[in-house]
Amino acid sequence: MNRICHIEIDDRGLSAPTPEIEQERKVAIFDLLEDNSFALPLKDREVPPGPYRLALAIREGRLVFAITTEQVEKVGEFHLSLGPFRQVVKDYFQICHSYFEAVKRLPPSQIEAIDMARRGIHNEGARVLQERLEGKAEVDIDTARRLFTLICVLHWG
Repeated sequence: MNRICHIEIDDRGLSAPTPEIEQERKVAIFDLLEDNSFALPLKDREVPPGPYRLALAIREGRLVFAITTEQVEKVGEFHLSLGPFRQVVKDYFQICHSYFEAVKRLPPSQIEAIDMARRGIHNEGARVLQERLEGKAEVDIDTARRLFTLICVLHWG
């Protein structure tokens, strides 16, 4: 029950993504909905049980997580500063660009080395996200990785 059953990306006002970025988004959403762990900690209030619907957006320079129940009853919303994500997102876009270019012209051994670096940066982004979500939502590393991909998609705009 502690999972995301639906995800929506509010990309109004953002630039159209490249085909590669759009593919990353589709894969991340598909993988996220197939397998994820998303729990809301009990604080001073009762939290409705999942599964949850999650809407991600960037508003007023902040990353917004809007959470509702499966029946679309509002559970909560929290806003995260984008500052801690800026460098790792920039690094991730640079390494992804290198990877997409490498696939076109380099031998498999060099592509593999770039892909290992890309995974390392992706893991760093997931770790930053888990830290930023502390006390707000609990996610496992795979869920954090997929959510980080979606944050990158939002940064694209």
